Amino acid sequence: MASARNQTNRLAYSYVLPAMIAMGLVVLYPFIYNVVISFSNMNLSHFRDWQITGIDNYIAVLTDSVFWYFLFKTVLWTALNLIFHVGIGVMLAMILNKNLKGKSIFRVLLILPWAVPQYITALTWRGMFNAEYGAVNLLLDSWFGFTVPWLSTEWGAFAACLITNIWLGFPFMMIIALGGLQSIPDSLYEAAEIDGAGAWYKFWNITVPLLKPVMVPAILLGIVWTFNNFNVVWLVSNSGEPSDTTHILVSWVYKAAFRYFRMGYAAAFSMIIFAILFLFSWRSIKRTGVTENVYG
Repeated sequence: MASARNQTNRLAYSYVLPAMIAMGLVVLYPFIYNVVISFSNMNLSHFRDWQITGIDNYIAVLTDSVFWYFLFKTVLWTALNLIFHVGIGVMLAMILNKNLKGKSIFRVLLILPWAVPQYITALTWRGMFNAEYGAVNLLLDSWFGFTVPWLSTEWGAFAACLITNIWLGFPFMMIIALGGLQSIPDSLYEAAEIDGAGAWYKFWNITVPLLKPVMVPAILLGIVWTFNNFNVVWLVSNSGEPSDTTHILVSWVYKAAFRYFRMGYAAAFSMIIFAILFLFSWRSIKRTGVTENVYG
């Protein structure tokens, strides 16, 4: 009996081993290497002869006004995106949950922004935000008689990135919310109607509480994704233009490392981002209990 169990365990470990080796090479080794060089003076001048210099890079990051400014913009970016993602997603899910004619067609059309590769969508929106021939300014000019310098000003480029990411992100929240809505029994709404409850009362006292178990994990995941959303900011703003002002933390780290070759500084910067997200995720999981059903 014991030998059969040991044989089964060895077989299970043999199945898991290739995945563990791959994870070690792709995730664990780069992470440990990043931790090491975050304490070094690695840069373009010391690319091969770098040395451990202590916490100088961490001090440089935390005392740099650039870090705090981009942290503010990243938090603003994340908050605005999640407000629109969840708001638009839940609203559309509630519409699609009704007996709507052609509902299946609308579902397919509304999920397309999420299905199209992100870099294609980002580059398409960048072209539409072009000041001279972009579709957005052509519509603004024909409808309202003015145009906006989207990509040539800091907050114009930030708004362009925001609009693009809202377009990309709401279908995910819509699908999650639609699944949650379809699990709510119609009898609850029928009982509330018999008691004379209005639409607003039913939304706040039936829909919101019963959607919470499915939406909270999705929102936490969305926060982490959006906080680290490199592609949209980088592609729409053309590498943080104008003048490196349209950055969030993760895009600035990339530019510091691979355009300015400040490897040690960028490694320390990325470790601080990791610490922020780790602490936020850990505290959020503890407070919301989203993993209780998983771990018991």
